[in-house]
Amino acid sequence: MVFVVDDHAAIRKALARLLASAGYRTEAFASAEELLARTAFDAVGCIVLDVQMPGLNGLELQQALATRDRHLPIVFITGHGDIPMSVRAMKAGAVDFLPKPFDDDELLKAVALALNKSQAEQNEQIEIAEIRRRLSTLTPREREVFCHVVAGQLNKQAAGDLGVVEKTIKIHRARVMEKMGAGSLAELVMMAARIGIRTPNRGLTQLILQE
Repeated sequence: MVFVVDDHAAIRKALARLLASAGYRTEAFASAEELLARTAFDAVGCIVLDVQMPGLNGLELQQALATRDRHLPIVFITGHGDIPMSVRAMKAGAVDFLPKPFDDDELLKAVALALNKSQAEQNEQIEIAEIRRRLSTLTPREREVFCHVVAGQLNKQAAGDLGVVEKTIKIHRARVMEKMGAGSLAELVMMAARIGIRTPNRGLTQLILQE
């Protein structure tokens, strides 16, 4: 889905017609406020957004969406843009910043890039959710072992910290690897990083047990 936001009706219609001709589903809005009032978005989508509009302008809408955790990729279009404005937009995550008049193919290329980015972000969220689901299947003891393993401890070290024999750690470690679907220690550590666990430290155990 491509959301078009522009206060000029003729431009909205022209953009919707162009996007539809390329096979995209579109939904048009006359203001930033109208888009913000929309309660939900398709999982994969992007926004073609005019910068200068009455009420909230395009950059303010970009900020408002980020604040509300609605991270749809944005392609800005403007007849009044300047370099500082485009830099600000791109630093905030915009896919492109196109000055009017722009070539149709240029816009379609930017939209394709934005939708690819949206798809990649959705895939990332699905993968992270699956890792968290697998983590939730671990027993409390298995989570403790998980903590020590991804922190780089040897079985003997983990056993000493947890007050058990090394054989017990080996058993729990094997179960952790199986439940997490990890084929190697490196893969398990990568999974931990994907859900935000990047640096081994004393708070690691508490962090994971609170998941």
